[in-house]
Amino acid sequence: MFKNGFFSNVLDAQDGISTQEFFMCIGASIIIGFLISLIYMATHRKEGYSQSYVFTLIMLPTTISLILLLINTTAGALSLAGAFTLVRFRSVAGDPKDLAYIFFSMASGTVCGIGYIGFAFVFFIILGIILFALSEVNFGGTKNSHMTLKITIPENLDYQGVFEPVLNKYTNFHKLRRVKTTNFGTLFELIYSVDVPDSIDQKKFIDELRTLNGNMTINLVFFKYDDKIYEN
Repeated sequence: MFKNGFFSNVLDAQDGISTQEFFMCIGASIIIGFLISLIYMATHRKEGYSQSYVFTLIMLPTTISLILLLINTTAGALSLAGAFTLVRFRSVAGDPKDLAYIFFSMASGTVCGIGYIGFAFVFFIILGIILFALSEVNFGGTKNSHMTLKITIPENLDYQGVFEPVLNKYTNFHKLRRVKTTNFGTLFELIYSVDVPDSIDQKKFIDELRTLNGNMTINLVFFKYDDKIYEN
């Protein structure tokens, strides 16, 4: 068993950090991280989300708060920005909104770490309400879906202008981004960026394309779930 006052002895040795200050900062960071994760789940309930990402939003404020709590007292010469260099993410680029939630969590943890717990809760309440309201009214939403269309054709098919009538009929915008060979050069793959109105029948759209490419493979995917090399 630990001796009485173990936490006090350890924490008070860290340049004046009291036990109460430590637990208040860490506790507030955990609560705010949990609340941020609830806002994230509420605003992503239709499109879905990753459980690991939700856990990350809870962990980040606490981690940043602890780093700032120690840096702010034991290494005052370091700038606050230095703490952020300790956290790096090595993952493929995703939804920019998800990245914004990362900064939301980190900013909240930073405010708690430097002792402004009240401001941290006010910051969360203001931004949380705004994010939830914008999500509910679908602010910035469009009536078109930005998608990537991939059409496989045999090598002997002259694709110039073949699919234009169908694309003009079912899309508000389309542009051929890339043509590449597949299956050892026996097939071609045409890659389009398209804006598809939400009101169209996507099955009919694909069926009409299939009649032109010999019933070969056609992929229609949301642009954000596809890789970005077609924009280069």
